Amino acid sequence: MAAQELHRGRLIDHVHFVVQDLPATQKFYTAIFKVLDIPIGGTGEDFFWVDELFISTPDSKSAHGELTGRHHLAFQAKNHEVVEAFYKAALVNGGKDNGKPGERPYHPGYYAAFVLDPAGNNIEAVYHGEGKRSADSVTIKF
Repeated sequence: MAAQELHRGRLIDHVHFVVQDLPATQKFYTAIFKVLDIPIGGTGEDFFWVDELFISTPDSKSAHGELTGRHHLAFQAKNHEVVEAFYKAALVNGGKDNGKPGERPYHPGYYAAFVLDPAGNNIEAVYHGEGKRSADSVTIKF
């Protein structure tokens, strides 16, 4: 495995999905990350990774032979058009609709699309509008 840059101080260090059909899952994630402008970090016979997301087969040394359950991951998109392109790329590459692109009631400007990946994980692309960016914080009341 190639060396990666270490990022300290993040809430999430990494996420590991263990999937039954690695080729279908890799095709799906390669397509959506191309749209989101996120490069694939590396691949191996029984795994691949993208930034801090690691995906492997059950027989991978890191998986302990068990499939992971259903999870929800949301990726930030640069604008509405990227959310829509994410949704289309996901459906063409093995994803299933779980919520068409559109405004959501979570906060003003929340524009998202939801798909199920080949392993059944709920994957979202979200654009938060033209508000504050990056290290700026936003308070959301529920």
